[in-house]
Amino acid sequence: MENKKEMRNWLDDMKLDHPLVIAGPCSAETEEQVLKIAHELKDTDVSYYRAGIWKPRTRPGNFEGVGALGLKWLKKVKEETGMKTCTEVANTAHVKLALENDVDLLWIGARSTVSPFIMQELADALAGTDKIVLVKNPVNPDLALWLGGIERLYTAGIKNLGAIHRGFSTYEKSKYRNIPEWQLAIEFQNRFPDLPLINDPSHITGKRDMVFDVSQTALDLNFDGLMIETHTDPDNAWSDAAQQVTPTALIQMMKDLKIRKETDPEAEYNNELANLRAQIDVVDNQVIELLGKRMKVADGIGALKKQKNVAVLQSKRWNEILGKMVLEGEQKGLSEEFILKLFKAIHQESINHQEKILKS
Repeated sequence: MENKKEMRNWLDDMKLDHPLVIAGPCSAETEEQVLKIAHELKDTDVSYYRAGIWKPRTRPGNFEGVGALGLKWLKKVKEETGMKTCTEVANTAHVKLALENDVDLLWIGARSTVSPFIMQELADALAGTDKIVLVKNPVNPDLALWLGGIERLYTAGIKNLGAIHRGFSTYEKSKYRNIPEWQLAIEFQNRFPDLPLINDPSHITGKRDMVFDVSQTALDLNFDGLMIETHTDPDNAWSDAAQQVTPTALIQMMKDLKIRKETDPEAEYNNELANLRAQIDVVDNQVIELLGKRMKVADGIGALKKQKNVAVLQSKRWNEILGKMVLEGEQKGLSEEFILKLFKAIHQESINHQEKILKS
């Protein structure tokens, strides 16, 4: 699969003057709930109304969706509001039912993307469709796996393709539900700049009060749109209550988000500069995150040294680290002077952490 300008046709043909917005409840719960939310989003910047019909849950016993009945409710949404509809499909039966009920856009979830076998089955079921098909990143940060799933659909003759960045699972404690790993999404854009890329801040954050900031970061990084979970009574939603925003909050959010448009050479320059600065911000945040993790390890070393009555400063070990980092830095184009200053500062902070523990 090669990058082609034609990959953007389905999005460009919409002639939007704003990023694509896909919104609606995490799960379709009742016909009344689905229609109520849809009518509140009618005549806004929302182009596609989303609702989970089949919900893949990590453990059995949780709400797993209303099933095919919900597809009839989505039909009513289209009839009453004029909005196009979309839902997640995870197997060939889902695909068949969604196509029969004229769902306009289908997305494939992270748990499906992780399996080439599932992706091939879905590609075979969708072969030749003119529906829009979006592929969420796999649960693990594997760009090849993500692109491989899209390529299977492309090979099956599906022309209207795109991707959804919803973050990645981690065993570590994080402020995010799914760590965004922005650098991987940036690499995706670098390889396929014309393949529409949508951000899903709801699943990245897991918290409604963080959705705006993640959405703004995505737009700063030139994402093509957002998928945001929306519910009239989010606290009582049947699934993912904490990450859903009200339609009123979403409408205000769409007004407040800053969108950079390319209208002239100067604006194009400013847009490119803003994008590069956004990438630097992403990396800087990753640096702080890593330094925080490093100091937690230093705290563990300090506690062990206190237990064994060992001195904080271990000169031999420090000199080995410094020599190794200078060589590593040279390979990355970093000067010896910079590496020495950086790691001396890191080392001093580690000593400060360990001494604090020894004195406690």
